[in-house]
Amino acid sequence: MAENIVMPQLGESVTEGTISKWLVNIGDQVKKYDPVCEVITDKVNAEVPSSFSGTISEIVVQEGETVAVGTLLCRIAVEDQAIPPVEAKPSAANQDQGDNDVTTQAASNPRYSPAALKLAQENNLDLSRMEGSGAAGRITRKDILDLLQGKRQAVTTVPKAEPPSKPSQPVQSVQSVQSVQSVQSARDIPKSSVSIDTQSAVHSPFNQADETIPVTAIRKTIAERMVKSKQEIPHAWLTVECDVTNLVRYRDRIKEEFKQKEGIHLTYLPFFIKSVVEALKEFPTLNSQWTGDHILVKKAVHISMAVATDQALFVPVVKDADQKSIFGLAKSIDELVKKAREGKLALEDITGGTFTVNNTGSFGSVLSAPIINPPQVAILTVEAIVKRPIVVDNMIAVRDMMNVCLSLDHRVLDGLVCGRFLKRVKQNIEGCGTETGLY
Repeated sequence: MAENIVMPQLGESVTEGTISKWLVNIGDQVKKYDPVCEVITDKVNAEVPSSFSGTISEIVVQEGETVAVGTLLCRIAVEDQAIPPVEAKPSAANQDQGDNDVTTQAASNPRYSPAALKLAQENNLDLSRMEGSGAAGRITRKDILDLLQGKRQAVTTVPKAEPPSKPSQPVQSVQSVQSVQSVQSARDIPKSSVSIDTQSAVHSPFNQADETIPVTAIRKTIAERMVKSKQEIPHAWLTVECDVTNLVRYRDRIKEEFKQKEGIHLTYLPFFIKSVVEALKEFPTLNSQWTGDHILVKKAVHISMAVATDQALFVPVVKDADQKSIFGLAKSIDELVKKAREGKLALEDITGGTFTVNNTGSFGSVLSAPIINPPQVAILTVEAIVKRPIVVDNMIAVRDMMNVCLSLDHRVLDGLVCGRFLKRVKQNIEGCGTETGLY
């Protein structure tokens, strides 16, 4: 029997993935551990390796389809096993008849994947008016996306004229049939479709059609996780103000020397993460998880951080952050950011986070209320550093100020422990300066 390749679980909370590209075709020979397809999830892009050596005998899931973990992706006829006879090519004499049979079967009994059917229903599309690019004319999710993006047009089927041997059979002119069907198509296709009627085109750009942006697998999963977080976790928020004047002066003085010596930029984020992990040692409850019947306090401190790209938001993890120096944190952050932006994050780079530190200040934000990334119980954001007049020793002085915002899971954490934790983070950040060691 052929061996099965199924959708792997590419992360702790990953439940599904999207086939972005097949790297093999039916009939291809593969060796064990050779990649067979590329999969996209909300956390990582990865290749699925073959667990066997043999011949690809069947591809079950088409490109663009999103399926659950454990779903059959393809079958492989292992070595010394015959490929199923369905792949045998018909003889030249029967080629035309075979093609007609396949076409007739596909037309009379069309097959739509669940992902394609759902996308068509959401956009009120008639799949009977489309030609698929899949096996035996099967309509895939990619076909529908191409239609929505204007790369493909719905097919208008024109009846074939009867052969000359039957002159008594009246034949409609092709032009008449096309005219009737064009009117019918205009009635059936909703206004939200990418097709623009002649009147809209004439009045362009005032009456242009709205743009339809397909929801990618990554965006869909992010949406589901964020909705689940807000629905299940009772969020509460605390904010404190930090005077980072000494840190700003210190970094400005050493950043060029650091760049020449280490080859990486010295940002503020390593100082902030260092301040947070020192506070987590004192208040370990914030480094825990809610399991329903007990609270699991994690001994290791793995700091998650958000990295945004043009396509999605990734959350790589700085492992054992409490054991790293400022330089060690800066190096780890630089490596993870590069991997995220180049699409090279591995599974171990995005799993195991116990607490999240997010630098929203890089976008100029001065105050935020972040959403907790489950199963974690808290997330902290550091905001933009701005100069403000502050009263110091009963005198007004211009200082570099920054807000620090904490979101907490009120099932696990209360205001008292979080207030003390945030106070310690503030003290640690404000203590960064010329006395702070980098190594």
